[in-house]
Amino acid sequence: MRIISRPRLRRFCTDHPDAKAEDLLDEWFHVVKHAKWENFANVRATYNSTDQVDHHTVFDAGGNKFRIITVINYVAGIVYIRKVLTHKEYDKGNWKKDEFGKRGWKLREKTPAASSAAARRKKRKS
Repeated sequence: MRIISRPRLRRFCTDHPDAKAEDLLDEWFHVVKHAKWENFANVRATYNSTDQVDHHTVFDAGGNKFRIITVINYVAGIVYIRKVLTHKEYDKGNWKKDEFGKRGWKLREKTPAASSAAARRKKRKS
């Protein structure tokens, strides 16, 4: 999976200098990066404490100390990190107002213009 954006994890570790946070979040990043999820069931097979809350996928990290709030585009293979929160911040529920990804994802179809542009580039290379 492609993960956008790792700096949110780093910023959280800087703001919460718990020595374990950085290690735990790095471990999460590396597992997700190498995952090939096609649906939420695949995510649950990797992380059984993960929840689907509306259009968000919420990961527990650090023995329930942290929450990683994501939106996953399974078609494109992209995990968007929306928030990284402490358990206390998560309980406030402000993260639920995030509308990103709520409408879902559609597979982009190639338009004739895009196909002909690709053909021209290929012809120039040969």
